[in-house]
Amino acid sequence: MSEKYDNKLAAFLEEMWGEGYMSPGGPDEVARVLDGLDLTGRRVLDIGCGTGAIAVSLHRDHGAAHVVGIDVEDTVCGLARKRTAAAGCADAVEIVKVDPGPFPFEAASFDLVFSKDSIIHIPDKEGLAREVFRVLRPGGWFAASDWLIAHDDAPSPDMARYIALEELDFAMASPDRYRRALVAAGFEEAQTISRNAWYHAVALDELGILTGTRRAELEARFGAELIGQNVEIWQAMIKVLASGEHCPHHLRGRKPG
Repeated sequence: MSEKYDNKLAAFLEEMWGEGYMSPGGPDEVARVLDGLDLTGRRVLDIGCGTGAIAVSLHRDHGAAHVVGIDVEDTVCGLARKRTAAAGCADAVEIVKVDPGPFPFEAASFDLVFSKDSIIHIPDKEGLAREVFRVLRPGGWFAASDWLIAHDDAPSPDMARYIALEELDFAMASPDRYRRALVAAGFEEAQTISRNAWYHAVALDELGILTGTRRAELEARFGAELIGQNVEIWQAMIKVLASGEHCPHHLRGRKPG
């Protein structure tokens, strides 16, 4: 199976969202996902670490003693390893290429499991919740963000078109499904917090970048075809963000102590 995030796409997403980031919001949004949680001296799992900026930040900026970043693609794992080495924290931040499915870690291995906008690629949300619960130590937290669909029914035509344009094997779930999955897995204090209004405003600004005075520069760097495709994606995405059907959320739950 070919990789979804090749070097060119990864570089384009970093241009849109910040060096090392493959989803919006940068370090400020990471901090909001972690709001109120103390990572000092903790062991953290970063699901879908991408090119590694967040894994590095979890250690350097948030005080985690050891971070294990996992991803399923060789390209982004290679970029993440280069980033951790350049940051001088390769001893504290480990990048592991994994296969889809159960995590290759012992039970109760982590104090916190984190993910930013990557579990959208995992169809089995119930299995994911059980695996996160399994690898957490008692009292540990799951803190994540993800791109959700507002309901459990089939996507509307507009949503189906947006998902098809992304070509990234999106497996969106509703806030209710995530909450049910977390509770069924055994989590307490399960929360889902909408970030729709925030990203709708951000996405409008991003579309302005793609279609405005920087378009020629972006086309010269990434190719007119890729930029044209992403203009179409952003236009379709903004439509379903405006309707509320596409609703990014923060997700959180605590494993009982």
